[in-house]
Amino acid sequence: MNTNLPKVMQPLGGQTLVSHVIKTAKSCSKDITVIVGHQKDLLKEHIADIDPNIQTADQNEQLGTAHAVKTASHLIKDDEKVLVLYGDVPLIRSESIEALINSDQDCTLLSMKLDDPTGYGRIMTNEKNLALRIIEQKDASDVEKQIKNVFTGILLIDGSFLKPALDEISNQNAANEYYLTDLVEILSAKGVKISCIQANPTEVMGANNKHELHELESILRKMSAEKLLEQGITLLDAARVDVRGEVEAGKDCSVDVNVIFEGKVVLGENVIIKSNVVLQDVSIGDNSIIESFSHLSSATVGSNCNIGPYARLREGSEIGDNAKIGNFVETKKTKLGDGAKANHLAYLGDADIGSKTNIGAGTITCNYDGTNKHQTSIGEDSFIGTNSSLVAPINIGKGAYVGAGSTITKDVPDEALAVGRGKQVIKEDWAKNKK
Repeated sequence: MNTNLPKVMQPLGGQTLVSHVIKTAKSCSKDITVIVGHQKDLLKEHIADIDPNIQTADQNEQLGTAHAVKTASHLIKDDEKVLVLYGDVPLIRSESIEALINSDQDCTLLSMKLDDPTGYGRIMTNEKNLALRIIEQKDASDVEKQIKNVFTGILLIDGSFLKPALDEISNQNAANEYYLTDLVEILSAKGVKISCIQANPTEVMGANNKHELHELESILRKMSAEKLLEQGITLLDAARVDVRGEVEAGKDCSVDVNVIFEGKVVLGENVIIKSNVVLQDVSIGDNSIIESFSHLSSATVGSNCNIGPYARLREGSEIGDNAKIGNFVETKKTKLGDGAKANHLAYLGDADIGSKTNIGAGTITCNYDGTNKHQTSIGEDSFIGTNSSLVAPINIGKGAYVGAGSTITKDVPDEALAVGRGKQVIKEDWAKNKK
């Protein structure tokens, strides 16, 4: 990977490889153990950030997959089923895991059939399609290499069979490693029935270099886009939408090109997202439009709103129904009431703005005094003139007016006009006398 990070901490769709696997595993079980080896301290810290309840087991030497599982064997109970997943196989679907869990055999393998099975262990089966053994690529004969049915590495097995079988696995093979695949031959020799369930090859692809990681990114993008289409979202180009989290949407939503969804995004009905928009942990109400090149993060937008273009809604922004945030307007920890407008070129931070209030171009809520942040409150039906600086903490009443170009440092009563600017002075013939 040519990286300073463990392979399983490489990014994919806004998350790490291992976080994708853990998320899928958590959909099926709360009892999860991650076996860590290379850069284990860094990896343990990352896993704790994902979920502090996940256990880890140290594999101090990397001696093969069976050796890895054996490092966690003290956590395995005889009366439970054990599912083995891989931290660098991030696209495994919960449906495939459920199929393994619902199998009535004591051991079930997740397999796939490939036209070119190079690199995979071949599955030898009997006439009942039960697995007898798995032959690794390094140990396979020319005839055995022609077998198309291969093992993905993912399996489900009863703990009572797994623990004793791990003790019987040796490293007498070309790589001098302890193969988990040897379980199949050991168990089948004891009469254990081992079935196979077919997987979609794309969901069990791994990544060993940046080229393969890029391929996974393309596959994940396509899978995510298909989920959006299944919800009824119209995508103008499914290949140019990135989902790096979860999206819930009502009917008749439309998404243009180069849109990025991150975290948890909830769209109402008939929401239009135009091109080059980033939405991160955002909720948007019915019939709202997010114009091009807008960036919304940890914000809430009501119904029938128009946001952007080039708007930036930062954390804690709450935009009421029928409101308008125009081009080059930035908000942070600000509530904009129903029907309020900030059409262009404004910074509104730590503010509570009443309904139907108009914020003129160039308005700034001066919320930071160099040490602390302070609040600005503007009542409903007020008008803030162009190029005004509102020095917080400050309260501007209902129906009040602030003249253009004002610096306001004192509270403004309801329905009052506040003007705070230098007196205009005109000197006749000044330019002529200067010359």
